[in-house]
Amino acid sequence: METIWKFPLKITDGAQLVPMPKDAEVLCVDVQRGVICIWTLVESEAPTEIRKFRIYGTGHEMDINEDVVYIGSVQMLGGALVWHVFEVQR
Repeated sequence: METIWKFPLKITDGAQLVPMPKDAEVLCVDVQRGVICIWTLVESEAPTEIRKFRIYGTGHEMDINEDVVYIGSVQMLGGALVWHVFEVQR
């Protein structure tokens, strides 16, 4: 059965490894209660796989040596901070 799950992310310079059900489809990224989260459509019974995400702030250099796909951008502190979320391709 498919379900929507939420995965919180940390604002960090490094890549984040997020365990989630295999082949989860990223639906959106947004801020909930001050935390950047990714919502995904998952097959609840699927085995777990590790996915890799990176967050970059507007104006920050992006030293990317991997193929990435843009997921979305979010604003925090009334738009004073804007973060851009990418998934590193497998």
